[in-house]
Amino acid sequence: MGLQLLEKHFGLMGARVKINQIVLDWYNRAGIDIRRDRHGEFFDIRIAVNDTVTYEVIDLDPGRRHLLLLGRREGVKEKFLCGHDERHWFVCAVPGPGVTNVTRAMEELQPVEVRWQVQHRVRRKKNRLARHNEAFVRQGEWFFVPAAQLPESPKVIFRNEAITRGNGGKPHVCEEVFRFGGEPVMISHRFPLGLTLDQYEQLLKGDRRAQKLTWRPMRRNAAVFARGRVRHSDHQTVMLDGWHRVYMNTEFLAPGARSVVFLD
Repeated sequence: MGLQLLEKHFGLMGARVKINQIVLDWYNRAGIDIRRDRHGEFFDIRIAVNDTVTYEVIDLDPGRRHLLLLGRREGVKEKFLCGHDERHWFVCAVPGPGVTNVTRAMEELQPVEVRWQVQHRVRRKKNRLARHNEAFVRQGEWFFVPAAQLPESPKVIFRNEAITRGNGGKPHVCEEVFRFGGEPVMISHRFPLGLTLDQYEQLLKGDRRAQKLTWRPMRRNAAVFARGRVRHSDHQTVMLDGWHRVYMNTEFLAPGARSVVFLD
């Protein structure tokens, strides 16, 4: 699909798009980003020189201000949900080979546990993809599902605790958080996915630069529960009345996840 046709489809949902060919280096990275110029935000599709990728819009939902973008590269298909959520434009890689429209893409981004809750608790079909319904509260990529009961009584409640995907994006800050199970790890800006305690100790023994980093303990793959206010600069603050189980959307399962530069 040529640039003019992409511009037309993005324009129908009120957005701008630009395509740029780039030479890859430590600063320039190919992928899809949200950038800003004097006219406001726009979708920036950057393609490396000699890359064979092509993009086309396969579904458009002007009412939601969403579209589904397909990228093709040497027989590999990558799908991206592009749209507007509360205050800003966003792009999100979508898992699932059978996704052909915006509605299905939004459903596939819901974790299995969330979809089960939706099927059993949300009567009106039109409300199943809302940001707030009987089954969950959503803020960006995070879903908060009311917890009927906790696996155990909270031993330690963290206040004003950040939850993050570990990709360097802006964290969502929860008024109260309780974690159960999981693997203890040490996090820093250099190691956003975390190091096990053994890896952390070995690193500090042989890397003086690592000793100067700011580290904080977290738990990887823990069951996370939150309550109270959840804040993020790009989203409206949500209020969780009682403990809610926290789930991240399924973008990390998508083949195109590596091509998304801007997420929050």
